[in-house]
Amino acid sequence: MEAVVWILLFVFLLFVSVGVYAGVRAVKAAKRGIDRTVSQARRTVEDTRLRAKQFVQPGPAGELAELRLSLRTSMRATHEVLRAGAPQDPSLSEALGLFERLSAHGRELDEELKRLEQEPTRTRLEAQLPELRERTERITRSADSLRWAAQDRAQRFARDDLDALDREIEVEAGALRHWAPEPEPPSPAASGTGAGSAGPATSAPAPGPASPAAHPTSGEPPRSITGTGSTAGTDSWWQALTSPADAAGTRRKNTN
Repeated sequence: MEAVVWILLFVFLLFVSVGVYAGVRAVKAAKRGIDRTVSQARRTVEDTRLRAKQFVQPGPAGELAELRLSLRTSMRATHEVLRAGAPQDPSLSEALGLFERLSAHGRELDEELKRLEQEPTRTRLEAQLPELRERTERITRSADSLRWAAQDRAQRFARDDLDALDREIEVEAGALRHWAPEPEPPSPAASGTGAGSAGPATSAPAPGPASPAAHPTSGEPPRSITGTGSTAGTDSWWQALTSPADAAGTRRKNTN
């Protein structure tokens, strides 16, 4: 009984621990989602303000807003492309590390541009604009280069995968079109019967005067059918066909 109580207590504590762990994970996920939503909302508000300031305030203030907007747009687009492609392509991890170093320079430049928006001296602002414009162009050009390279790489992989898929589909389609069954090879019994029936027909000699038995080609003289002696020059071809009694009667008549 005591063992059953301890087992139930252990199961209860296990369920409580799992529930607490799941609750903590859910709270952290919700917090990350809220932070992400807040950051996106702040970014959207800031971009909208910069666009409005770019068109409303001409001169150095509007140019500062344009520089900040182009810098933020380029960095954000490159980060999204690299972060989305890194899980599928491990080669982008090095590019992502380079982008993090570039992002530090971009963040520093954005903070400097933001401080200069509050600069009341117009001449000082105009004097710093060329150097700020050159830094912004260098950072955005590097970010764009990384983004375009990652996009070209993803498109190349997609084309290669599609080409391989097309070849496999063509092979499978060709195999599916061969629906007619192949002719079965003849069985050994059938082939043996055919060979046996064809054997005598081919081995039987053709009758007629062209037979080697009727006209021997060797140099030996022809032998008599009724005896073993040679019949060359004594018997005609018709004498070989008579019986022994007829031959004896013929010899008796010749004696008389």
